[in-house]
Amino acid sequence: MKTIKDIDIKNKKVIIRCDFNVPIKDGKIIDDTRIISSLQTIKYCLDQNTKIILLSHLGRVKEEADLAKNDLAPVAVRLSELLNCEVKFIPKTRGQELETAIENMNFKDIILIQNTRYEDLDGKKESSNDEELGKYWASLGDVFINDAFGTAHRAHASNVGIASNLPSAVGFLIEKELTALSSLNDPEHPFIVILGGAKVSDKIGVIKNLVNKADKIIIGGGMAFTFLKAKGYETGTSLIDEENIEFCKKVLKNYSNKIILPVDVAVTTEFTEKEEYKVKDINNIEKNEMGLDIGPKTITYFAEQIKNAKIVVWNGPLGVYEFNKYKVGTDKLLEYIVNNNIKTILGGGDIVAAAVNYKDKIYHASTGGGATLEYLEGKTLPGIAVIK
Repeated sequence: MKTIKDIDIKNKKVIIRCDFNVPIKDGKIIDDTRIISSLQTIKYCLDQNTKIILLSHLGRVKEEADLAKNDLAPVAVRLSELLNCEVKFIPKTRGQELETAIENMNFKDIILIQNTRYEDLDGKKESSNDEELGKYWASLGDVFINDAFGTAHRAHASNVGIASNLPSAVGFLIEKELTALSSLNDPEHPFIVILGGAKVSDKIGVIKNLVNKADKIIIGGGMAFTFLKAKGYETGTSLIDEENIEFCKKVLKNYSNKIILPVDVAVTTEFTEKEEYKVKDINNIEKNEMGLDIGPKTITYFAEQIKNAKIVVWNGPLGVYEFNKYKVGTDKLLEYIVNNNIKTILGGGDIVAAAVNYKDKIYHASTGGGATLEYLEGKTLPGIAVIK
């Protein structure tokens, strides 16, 4: 993999595709983790006396109403604070204003271009990797650095399109992601996989790819109830992925010694925090009850499974994490991992958000959600493959 250190960028105009897809509410950034993650590559480019042109998407743009709430202007402000220098924001994705601003750049100047997905308003030019748009953005610089791991699984004009037209490499963030995740290609053993989240359908590819590599696959979250139903348990009104019950039956039959399921769960009758809950063994769930978290016996059972692990990969929370009552299982297992110094990769998305208080103590917390999942499924990531 060609990295930023393998390519001559000194005194050049460098286009960096970052991942500034951060949560913004009322014009204020709620979590700047992804912005902070981009700083190493940007600072390296400053040290190489370059002119820096930054690109990123923010949210989805399907209609005019999406433009204002997905404006990247607040990111330029926060980036200026973090870098202690001006980051000039250009509220356009192309045109004279942008071109003039780039022509007038001095070395060590930084420009942030408006949300690349503004281009989706007219024929999804960004998301469909419009050839003309990729060439246009590439014409603004001399070298391209892709440092947005979160979109590496998508072939967009702002990653694959630009990289197809310029000398390219990956930045420090993507290099770090690939180094961590590549340890799963030939993992040390015991190798344990923890899968949570809502639906089995979201994790079928991961299960298929990792079930032969892993020593155990621990399953929690909503998806556990589809497996429990496949085993014949009463699951009440718990979330069930009906279309994939047969898949679960097949996995349980072929890999019965590897699949670890909850033995008790926190159940209630309403999908809300207001109702009281009971902890019940999995063979005692009533028809009007739904499971929203793993129970204390399961927390101990899961901890026992991972205590000797050489490496753990974890994707998806083990309960309905947005409810404080039902984040106990996820928090307790994270706490156990940190306290016992178990080498763990958090596979992006919700589990990284859940681990906000632990992530500095975890071996690796991926910035990719879909990209990490697709890597774990063994798929090619086009935003990186184009650079290879």
